[in-house]
Amino acid sequence: MEAAPLTSSLRVLHRSTTSPRLPFFKSTLPLSSSTLSFASIRRSSKNRRSSGAVSASSNSASETLVVAAAVGEEGRGVGGEVSVMKEWMHMNGLPPCKVVLRERASYDENLKAIHYVAASEDLKVGDTAFSVPNSLVVTLERVLGNETIAELLATNKLSELACLALYLMYEKKQGKKSFWYPYIKELDRQRGRGQLAVESPLLWSESELSYLSGSPTKAEVLARAEGIKREYHELDTVWFMAGSLFQQYPYDIPTEAFSFEIFKQAFVAIQSCVVHLQGVSLARRFALVPLGPPLLAYKSTCRAMLTAADGAVELVVDRPYETGEPIVVWCGPQPNSRLLLNYGYVDEDNPYNRITVQAALNAEDPQYQDKRMVVQRNGKLTIQPFQVYAGKEKEAVYDMLPYLRLGYVSDPSEMQSVVSSQGPVCPVSPCMERAVLDQLSDYFRSRLSGYPTTLTEDETLLADSSLNPKRRVATQLVRLEKKILHACLQTTADLINQLPDQSVSPCPAPYVPILS
Repeated sequence: MEAAPLTSSLRVLHRSTTSPRLPFFKSTLPLSSSTLSFASIRRSSKNRRSSGAVSASSNSASETLVVAAAVGEEGRGVGGEVSVMKEWMHMNGLPPCKVVLRERASYDENLKAIHYVAASEDLKVGDTAFSVPNSLVVTLERVLGNETIAELLATNKLSELACLALYLMYEKKQGKKSFWYPYIKELDRQRGRGQLAVESPLLWSESELSYLSGSPTKAEVLARAEGIKREYHELDTVWFMAGSLFQQYPYDIPTEAFSFEIFKQAFVAIQSCVVHLQGVSLARRFALVPLGPPLLAYKSTCRAMLTAADGAVELVVDRPYETGEPIVVWCGPQPNSRLLLNYGYVDEDNPYNRITVQAALNAEDPQYQDKRMVVQRNGKLTIQPFQVYAGKEKEAVYDMLPYLRLGYVSDPSEMQSVVSSQGPVCPVSPCMERAVLDQLSDYFRSRLSGYPTTLTEDETLLADSSLNPKRRVATQLVRLEKKILHACLQTTADLINQLPDQSVSPCPAPYVPILS
């Protein structure tokens, strides 16, 4: 998925009427010198059964089951419902741990403070911060009561997240009768908010989504929302197939008991806090862990992970912590677009941040099949995504060049030479190289022009301390995308300036590769 390390092997091309051979699919130089706030689930479900109608409550984003609690100062320890949750955990097997729950104020005065896990004492590398027994961990195996059916559902139309969301919606309907009541109250308070107390864009309004204009992330948000809607319409299948749910709620058909908006909020909340465990069965790989996210903060440069060990899920820290310092864990190698979509935040220091440049051979090209064979022979695809990582833009551009050069080959004899060659080679001429670089340059400029703001304007926005947090996190995302695109554009411009003869006109090509 990542671009291969750059290896320069191209000799400087001097003016010549012949076309030199370049290593093809080797990186070469160019020619140069969730909110689990389900709006009154119990009440709305009762109303549905009496009226026979399904309706979404307009207040679903603000009504919760939790009791009121005073908002503490930034970093202050909290009690009330949080101490109730910890007491519940200790009563059900949580051993003594080295963490405490603290709170910071929400940007929205209408929302409660957001809680986070902090060190209750000084910690050193290798210390176990906490160990949550499996009896307090929610997994698909536990929800459905049978590992076989759990694996069946996990590999069919429904995701684990949808099953977990449905289970907790049913549990919330039971109120205090539910074993998970203290945990659900805490999820309810968090409302699927990330480290900046910002919800996933899946819960943003249409006007708020405009903050992402120009970014591919906006389309990802809309596609994910459609996927959630499809899963909602499959919920009844889970209800019928899962005997444990059917026996406990024989008259509560999911799509009649819960509106789509309620399910969407639950799904996003579960998405923000689910943990992917390694080395466990398929039915246990996705888990909800009290004291885990979203109470734990994510950091892309961290290496500590929640792991399954000896009948529990534990966290061993990978760095020293002072008392009161927030505990962070690794969220996997995710780009900022995924961090925003899943958890509502952007990491400025994310080493996995990237954009994608998709190149495709022109299917109308008479030599398409030959070119298809060549790219497959060299480990590429006819529609090839190139991942451009922050700080490695130059390597990524060099990795694209051989693929694009092949797309510009139009002479049948040259194409046959490429097909029959012993090694991966591609003919290159000065006019072809100029055409390839011009296409790349135009592409990067086009992507940059799709954003409504410039980098300078983004910097000005971020300097405003009163900027709306959703606008801030969206601006952080698009700013980092633009920095990558600008670096790619600069690399392309440098390569054009290094051409032996800059007066050469680009070669005409009837079937140029397609960049998107």
